[in-house]
Amino acid sequence: MQPQIQRPFTGEGPKIVAIGGGTGMPQLLRGLRAYTDNITAIVTVADDGGSSGRLRRQMGVLPPGDFRNNIAALSDAEELMTRLFQYRFADSDIGGSSSDLAGHSFGNLFIATMAAVTGSFEAGLAECSRVLAVRGRVLPSTLEHLTLCAEICRTRADGQEEWVIVEGESNIPKAGGRIMRVFLKPDQPRAYPEVIRSILQADLIVAGPGSFFTSVMPNLLVPSVRDAICASTAPRVYLCNVATQPGETDHYTVSDHMRQLRLHAGAAFPLVLANNNYSVAEPPSAYGQWVTLPEPGELLDYTLFTGDLIDDQQPWRHNSTKVAARLLQLYAELTLFP
Repeated sequence: MQPQIQRPFTGEGPKIVAIGGGTGMPQLLRGLRAYTDNITAIVTVADDGGSSGRLRRQMGVLPPGDFRNNIAALSDAEELMTRLFQYRFADSDIGGSSSDLAGHSFGNLFIATMAAVTGSFEAGLAECSRVLAVRGRVLPSTLEHLTLCAEICRTRADGQEEWVIVEGESNIPKAGGRIMRVFLKPDQPRAYPEVIRSILQADLIVAGPGSFFTSVMPNLLVPSVRDAICASTAPRVYLCNVATQPGETDHYTVSDHMRQLRLHAGAAFPLVLANNNYSVAEPPSAYGQWVTLPEPGELLDYTLFTGDLIDDQQPWRHNSTKVAARLLQLYAELTLFP
């Protein structure tokens, strides 16, 4: 007997918590919308680059960029909202002078303004979601201002290894060398309470895809978030990236990802879903190489599930429809036949 997958939804559907940030999570959310309205996206607040970083420094708000992308992905008017939210103001005004809005995206300004009008970032997010008819919720893992730091091992010009500490999410991929670990300052941020409630009530918890160290990991470094995931009785799946990311996960295999996940988050995610379709062209070098599966006979301290997850036109990315269908199939298998 094959487990039945809930097809394009009736009612709210299973409670799914997605954890991450960056451009990877919206790909997942677009697919999950076909199966449930009951989605909670938990997003990192460690972003310090670009428009988000400027608003963080100038207005004191949490960085809105990752929230912008995920709100657009969950909106009923996604195509229009994505175009609107991703619109970036030109570097100069009509007269050719430098503009104060240069480089800012409309979505970032909209969220920052809504936070100012409502009096808090979390209230601003809730109002954005209501106004834009968002299915589900997008929540910050913490309301504290964080700095993501990395311990990096790299080779100097004289051939000797050096270990350096790099501060700032946007600086980490540019530092060169191997990321040995990442950590937060402050190192014991308090979780946003609604995030903990969502995790403990979830039917399925998924981390990734997205930048492994700078989008996914900062959420798991919040102690109460990590503890709540470990305490959950729901299936807990790490959705592994299709391709490595230059500056972060060069030459990583699925097992390399899992070793680092164990180091940083313990046993939070015992299940892994990884791509097994390598039939299309290798990703362009700017997007890394394939994240390869374990070698035959390799001893694993995790349970591996696989599937064809790639976008045939952009093979370094996940296909939203394929990923969501495989996750819901996996969810059905694990809950009907545990």
